[in-house]
Amino acid sequence: MSLGKTAVGIAVIAMVAGGAYYFVHERSARAERTVPTATVAPVSAPAEAPAPPLPSAAITAAPSAAAATKAVPAADPGPPGLPLKGGEVLDFTADVAKVSNVATLELQTVEKRNFYGRNAWHLQALAHTQNPLRMVFELDDQFDSYSDAATMTSMQYEMHLSERGQKVTSVQHLTSTGRDATPPNAVQTHVLPGTRDPLGMMQYLRHVDWTKTQKVEGPVYDGHKLYDVTASLAGSGQSVTVPAGTYSADKVEIRVFDNGQEMNDAHFFVYFAKNEARTPVLLEAEMPFAAARVALKSVK
Repeated sequence: MSLGKTAVGIAVIAMVAGGAYYFVHERSARAERTVPTATVAPVSAPAEAPAPPLPSAAITAAPSAAAATKAVPAADPGPPGLPLKGGEVLDFTADVAKVSNVATLELQTVEKRNFYGRNAWHLQALAHTQNPLRMVFELDDQFDSYSDAATMTSMQYEMHLSERGQKVTSVQHLTSTGRDATPPNAVQTHVLPGTRDPLGMMQYLRHVDWTKTQKVEGPVYDGHKLYDVTASLAGSGQSVTVPAGTYSADKVEIRVFDNGQEMNDAHFFVYFAKNEARTPVLLEAEMPFAAARVALKSVK
């Protein structure tokens, strides 16, 4: 398997587990990734301790063709105050094609906090390549989401990226009105009402009652572009065995659309355990060249 294909596989893993679909889109188009100039700043302090203020800037997430002609409906609002567990850490191991443990993935529900006057969950994902792949493709990426505590709509989305020695940070404060207070280290990004980021979307889908809901759709912003995403129940009560154990799970199919066209390299399945926590235990990606499998290793 070529390095380029492996890189795309890692990108898919990052998105499925709550990273940025931006990686998949850009790496499938060219070897070197970029981010919009207005959002790039040197990596310095973490989100909780902002870097010195950047020049004021605003960008607009490019909507799909469907979004341009009609308001894309947000997913159902779901139960008030989604029952997330602060401090939860989910560890995953990733396989691509026949190569095992090419990367590790960690999803954290950090805390519920006040974020500029609104109740929000701070969500985080960490992705790292592992040896022997790491010797030729070093990747240590961190993604942070501040999402509305009740609906998981995105308030701020951050990408702290380190790949092959190159480090960049993108901090984007999402708004549908343009009237929100924007942190000094962030740029204001205009999106459709009800937009979620990949981390918030994962947590929202985790708490959908799939016995009553067959399909969820809505806009998702990946840090670069706005996509139309649909999620539907593909199977219920399926037995899934992963390093963390054997679970009965609901299988949810995720499809991504750009300008009304389904993206061939963005077809995913997520298995949510039928336990009280609705734990995501397995993530699968179907790609043109190979299949990726991200399996739960432990819950902390």
